[in-house]
Formats: sequence, structure tokens, C-alpha cells
Amino acid sequence: MKTRAPRQKAPPLSCDCHFHIFGPFDRFPMSPGRSYTPPEALVPAYLELAETVGLRRMVVVQASIYGTDNAVTLDAIARFGLHRARGVAVIDDSFDDAALRRMHDQGIRGVRFNMVSGNGTPVEQLQALAKRIAPLGWHIQIYAEGAQIQQMGDMLTKLPVEVVIDHLGGVKAALGQAHPQFQALLRLMDSGRAWIKLCGYRTSSTGQPWADTGPNVRAIVAAAAERCVWGTDWPHSQMDPAPEAGALLDQLFALVPDAAVRHAILVDNPAQLYGF
Repeated sequence: MKTRAPRQKAPPLSCDCHFHIFGPFDRFPMSPGRSYTPPEALVPAYLELAETVGLRRMVVVQASIYGTDNAVTLDAIARFGLHRARGVAVIDDSFDDAALRRMHDQGIRGVRFNMVSGNGTPVEQLQALAKRIAPLGWHIQIYAEGAQIQQMGDMLTKLPVEVVIDHLGGVKAALGQAHPQFQALLRLMDSGRAWIKLCGYRTSSTGQPWADTGPNVRAIVAAAAERCVWGTDWPHSQMDPAPEAGALLDQLFALVPDAAVRHAILVDNPAQLYGF
């Protein structure tokens, strides 16, 4: 599905900090341990979307359908070019230090722990892997539900690396900001050790147009705008109906009316986090 153009394109050097590439499946077969089977979502289609929305930098996130085989993510980074692309990989303790250094040279800047879709790294390896990636300057990216963030919050602030939280921390909008899950998320942001991805439509309790997530986005931006980033989450796997990236950018502009704050979220913060 092609995205429509947003009302206003993203500012120059804006970064899509969260999307996936699926396929071609004959070249990059999916893992048999995956929990879902998406259609292909290829580099040319993503580049068309990025041009439409005005995105010039991009961070490819390894999806659970590939487990710890990062070939599709590394290939996409190479095709986009290191001048504008970085990646977040999925690894486990079988990766030696030389492999991690090679991945760094190929543009990897973080390691994702997916506690929602599975087929990734056991969470028991999180602290040990954080120590191993610290010398590279990488971060840990956490995809979890709000209850898991509440449970893990204190531990995450003690890691020797910074932490990036996916999808507004997985806290459902209907719970409200007084709920312990959202309060735990705010404490995590207040620690100064965490970043958060504002692509939060998956936390909606009402569905399309996912407007009920707005108060949580505003609260997080008010608390820690300097550590907020944004992503399209293209190709919106397992979402029906799926959002359009142009509409999601329109929503961000509406929720963050201050142009300087938007510029930080779309340009400056990603440049710092991913090393552009």
C-alpha cells in the first residue's frame, strides 16, 4: 500500500528510527521459529515511502521473523548506504566479539530484545550482552508490554548502556497516565538512561485513527523531549487496518506543535543516538 504525502514533509535530515525489511524471501528466508508470516516489504518500496514523507535517514530494525540471522538487515543498510542508514540487530551469546565489531562496521548500533513477538534473544542474556556491547557504544532496544516495562524498569536503568524503548513502552492508552505502568515508564525516562520511540499506534485502545495515544505522547515529550525519536514502523506488520506513514507524521506534527522540539525528535536526537 502506497502512503499519501503528509500535509507537511519532515524537515531535512529527518530520520525514520523504526521500520523493517522483509525479503526477498527467496534470498532471505524467514525463520521457522517465527510467530507470524508477513508479505514481502522490500527496499525499493521503503525508499518510495521515505521520499513521499521526506525522510532522509533511516534505522532498519531486525524483525522477529528472522531470529538472530541479521543478513536482511545488514543488506538493507548496505543498500541504503552508511551515510544515511544504521541498524538494530538481534544477537545472542553465540556471537563473538569479532562478529560484533564487523556488525558495527556495517552500521549496527543497537541490540533488540523482543518480548512480544518472541523468536529472539532470551531475556536472561540481557545483562551479559549489555556488558559486551558497551565498549562499542551500542544500546539495548526493548520491545515489551507495559507490565514488563514496569517489572524491568529499575534493572534497565542500571545497565552499562543506554536503553531505547519501543512503541511508547507498550502501555495501553486506556490505562491512563496515573496507571503504575505509565508511571514506571516516566520514571525510566526521568532516569536519563532511556530513550523512547514515539511510534505508538500499537498502544491504542480504540484503534484507527489511534488518536487516544496522544495524551501519552504529549506527556512523554514534556518529560524528556531530548530523548524522544520517531519511526514509521513500516510495513506495520500484523495491523489491520494498517496506518499510513504520511498520516502518522501528520499526527506527530499535531501532537508536537513546537517546530524546534519536532526538529529535535526527527533530526537531532536520532543523529546523537545512532551516530549520524
